[in-house]
Parts: sequence; C-alpha cells; structure tokens
Amino acid sequence: MSAALPTSSREWHLVARPHGWPKAEDFALREAAVAAPAEGRILVRNKHFSVDPYMRGRMNDVKSYTPPFKLDHPMDGGAVGEVIASNAEGFAVGDHVLHGLGWREIADLPAKHAVKVDPDIAPLSAYLGVLGMPGLTAYAGLFEVASFKEGDAVFVSGAAGAVGSQVGQMAKLKGASRVIGSAGSDEKVKLLTEEYGFDAAFNYKNGPVRDQLKEAAPDGIDVYFDNVGGEHLEAAISSLNVHGRATICGMIAQYNATEPTPGPNNMAMIIGKRLRLQGVLVSDHADLQPRFVQEVAGWLASGELKYGETTVEGIEQGYDAFVGLLRGENTGKMIVSLV
Repeated sequence: MSAALPTSSREWHLVARPHGWPKAEDFALREAAVAAPAEGRILVRNKHFSVDPYMRGRMNDVKSYTPPFKLDHPMDGGAVGEVIASNAEGFAVGDHVLHGLGWREIADLPAKHAVKVDPDIAPLSAYLGVLGMPGLTAYAGLFEVASFKEGDAVFVSGAAGAVGSQVGQMAKLKGASRVIGSAGSDEKVKLLTEEYGFDAAFNYKNGPVRDQLKEAAPDGIDVYFDNVGGEHLEAAISSLNVHGRATICGMIAQYNATEPTPGPNNMAMIIGKRLRLQGVLVSDHADLQPRFVQEVAGWLASGELKYGETTVEGIEQGYDAFVGLLRGENTGKMIVSLV
C-alpha cells in the first residue's frame, strides 16, 4: 500500500442533459474524496483519458447499447494510468493499466476491470487509440463486418479521425485497389494522401459529397466505412458496386440534431445492388483482440501504420476537448492528458 495517497481528486460530472450541442453549464468539475482501495480494488492516477463521439449519445436519457451517464455522477470512458495503491493480487504500485474510469484524476476500481499495458511497446496514450477501442473498431469493422477482401475499393468518411485513419491504412496494407477518404478541411485531406497513403481524398465542405466521391472513385466502391451518416451515407449507396458492403460505425453528423434527421433518399438501390449495411459495436468483437494487438503492433513497429493524436492538456479542459471533438477540431485520437 502506498504511504502518501492523495486525499481528493477532481472529476467531471454531467449536471444537465444537453439539448442539441452540449453547453459548458451542462457539466461541472467537482472534487471528490479519495480513500485507500478496498479488497480486490486498485487506485489509479490517470495519465490520459479519452473523449469519444459515442459519449454524446450517453448524455441523453434514452435506452441504448450502453447506459446513459447519470446526472451528478462522474462520467466514465477509456483511461490509462499508473497504479498508486493496490489491494488486489496481481497488481503492484507502479503498474500501468488501461481501464474505463476516465474523466477524473484518480480512479478507484475493481482490479478485474483493469488491463495491464506496456509503455515500452507504445506510448501509453496509444492504448486509447491505435492500440485501443478505436483501433479495434477499425480492425473489426473493416475485416469482419465489411468482409474486406484484397482488391476492394474502400471509401471512409471521417477519415482523419481516430477510427477512419486506421481503416484506410489497414485497407491499403491488406491490398485494397483504391482507398478514398473524406474529411472536413483541406489540411486533413493533405494528411490523408501525403501521410496516410490514401489514393484520393476530398473536403466534404467543398461541394456535394456524391459528386466528389464519384470523381474520386469513377469505378465505384466495394466497401464503405461510415463514421458520419447523412449525406455521406446517401453518396456511398449511390457509388457502391453490386454486392457492396457498408459498416455503419458512427453518424456524428446527427449526434446533436434536435429534430429527426432524414435518411438517405436512395435506399431502393440497396435492393438492386444487393448491398449489405451492418452496424458495428466494438464490444461484439473482443475475440479479435489478441490478433488485432499482434498485427497492429507489428505494423507500428515497422512504421507501416501511422497514427495521429490531438492532445489537450489538463483535466480543466475536459469539456472543451469533448466539444472540440464533435466539431472536428481533432486529427486522429482526441486525448486529455493529465501528465
């Protein structure tokens, strides 16, 4: 047991359910007491925590695949940190762990909910992105859900984000004939083609997505990885070839809508083209984790797979980092660093 434990920890609480875009007054940074861990538990000083688009859905009081955040309670999410006290077999002070109690400085959790990570294999923050939930989402969504095969032409929306940037590179590494990405700035478009090896990319703000996609993929696409929804999904349905597949991962364009959003107006094409559109939740694909880590760690070590992070310093910036993510201000994984 560590001798000098901190007596308090700051943590972000949701205090009101956002209507539309989250506002600063919907959140509060509060102080909580810290005690020595009970039996079977560990105390972790968080070094980095993750903000992710799915968290916006958890701020609504609706039934979904993951329970909503409780009001006036600390929010949670992926985090990595160092064990500062342990009352659990197999965990020692100084161990580095990945766990699910982010949005706070000190986490008190059952040891069975923590996974040891090695900071010598990759920087700790990488376990929240390329080697973590977003990376596995990309891997499972492309190879299992979309049934990717060598020679496929692939289109990725939100392609400069934590998931999309990995999807495009993984497709190239596995023999895609062409990889196209969309992003929200010319700077991100340049990153996709010059750094991440996409064959083509476009700024969706520069014109209709359908027209820009047709120009970038004149022979159509076989796989669409959807992080955006809306106009992008409609354009992809139009460009998908017969027996095309779409992985529906996220619809960030609709997360803050206060009115029902219209669906694609070309859904009838799904019939004639015999398309398959399937949602992906990373929690369904835990069995892929060992293969994923082994393969991706190899790509990272060889330099074949690149990843980006946007780091915001200080727990005080938690709200700003989250809203910045929803506005597309990040390139790659958005991380709040407490180091």
